[in-house]
Amino acid sequence: MKKLFGIDLLRSPKANKGTAFSQEERKSLGLEGLLPDKVESLALQLQRVLKELGCKTTDYERYIFLMNLLERNETLFYKTLMSNPAYFLPIVYDPTIGEACLKFDVGFRQTRGMYLSIKHKGRVKEILQNFPEKDIRFICVTNGGRILGLGDLGANGMGIPIGKLQLYTAVAAVPPRYLLPLYLDAGTNNEALLQDPLYLGLKEKRPPQSELYAFVDEFVEAVQEVFPLCCIHFEDWTGADAVNLLARYRDKVCCFNDDIQGTAAITVSGLKNAMKIKKEKFRDQRILFLGAGSAGIGIANLITSVMVEEGLSLQQAKDQIALFDALGLIEESRKDLLEFQKPYAHRLKPTKQFVEAITIFKPTAIIGVSTVGGIFTKEVIRAMAAINKRPIIFALSNPTEHAECTPKEAYEESNGQAIYAAGVQFEPVRYKDKIYHPCQANNFYIFPAVGMAVLATQATRVNDAMFIEAANAIADEVSEEELSQGTLYPLQSDILAVELRVAARVAKNIFDQNLARVSRPTDIAAWIKQHAYNPEYSS
Repeated sequence: MKKLFGIDLLRSPKANKGTAFSQEERKSLGLEGLLPDKVESLALQLQRVLKELGCKTTDYERYIFLMNLLERNETLFYKTLMSNPAYFLPIVYDPTIGEACLKFDVGFRQTRGMYLSIKHKGRVKEILQNFPEKDIRFICVTNGGRILGLGDLGANGMGIPIGKLQLYTAVAAVPPRYLLPLYLDAGTNNEALLQDPLYLGLKEKRPPQSELYAFVDEFVEAVQEVFPLCCIHFEDWTGADAVNLLARYRDKVCCFNDDIQGTAAITVSGLKNAMKIKKEKFRDQRILFLGAGSAGIGIANLITSVMVEEGLSLQQAKDQIALFDALGLIEESRKDLLEFQKPYAHRLKPTKQFVEAITIFKPTAIIGVSTVGGIFTKEVIRAMAAINKRPIIFALSNPTEHAECTPKEAYEESNGQAIYAAGVQFEPVRYKDKIYHPCQANNFYIFPAVGMAVLATQATRVNDAMFIEAANAIADEVSEEELSQGTLYPLQSDILAVELRVAARVAKNIFDQNLARVSRPTDIAAWIKQHAYNPEYSS
């Protein structure tokens, strides 16, 4: 790489130190006169960033400031995020990322990552080679088809891959030089975007599935040639495409879908700790989903795997899981089911009322992946409390306004007995004489740790066994005292140390499966730490 000097050095976010360049560096690198006289430490620069952030009035304003900082000084950006992850995660990702995506075209300033258009078909390999970094280990790719609970946002969905990959670094110390956010542009069916003069994406309707998949095939094949050690992270595709594409590639290349496998793993982790609270076995639970898309199916499939590990047959495990979608309970008389939903279509009385589905199926847990805010009504929670001493209520949809119910509603309507988790972070709740600490079942506990393990081992594949191990490892990080307060997940304040420990366990699993491209070290935990990015300036 060409050595940078003068103003070019100050304009390179990866190389720029700003006021931290020493007097000797300023002289040798042509920086004299281009910076104020004072030489500052990274710690002092961080103080300035925090002070300026404190002057902002909304998290979206803080998000914009941080993205601008990233374009000036990558090291200082990550130093900021890693200084207090519990505070910064909701700013750089969920829930603020939802607003950022809605405003992505208006707020666009500086390109980041890559944009592959279906008009590039036949030239994808050539286009990928334009990216300046040549050793890419993770590509987070979306087509913007189903962004959070916001639907088809087309090119505005590029905020998601950018944000997801920042979490790889912020919470699991994956070096940012290995990360590439990418938008695969095959148009949008969002009419408002197609009519918006500021919209940045291809102004065409989405193509037929066969045409889209042929484009994705070319992309996946090109990645194997251009970035041979790369793992493809699929994110926020429409439900059927998410399921189909994962099935299409998972046994052929190193890839995973976070909406399916990451969501499943963090849910399983929370359920495992709920079992500790209830002093019950996983295999004895009956679980009803509200939502039957890629997230719901992914969670259901991983739960069946865990139940099989505990001694059930595959069919017995599937019989203990039921799904409910916009057209009602999924049962065997339904003629409108997608192929991946059919294994969970049981011989049950048809109903379009979720409360009635609870009385029919008698679940011990309900899991919301519906993206419909408030749909776990008082009647739903009371119905669960009526048949369960400790009902499990997971309201996993996000952003915040899409949560199926709040923790306050869950605790109040269950007389304080609900075991609750949400897809977003809520404040502690006081009910009667007890303070409850509802926690966030967020995938950032899972996919960055899996990513660090894959990076270190150079894994050839990613499979469900790795996600189950990550789920077990996260569950084991929660103490008995924390469980007694309703906490199902580790505290975010210690997330980097937690995720490096989880990464070590996943790496061990990769070695045990003979999926690593490198030799197994004696001390896997210490070896994982050697791969961790530390946001400090190089001399």
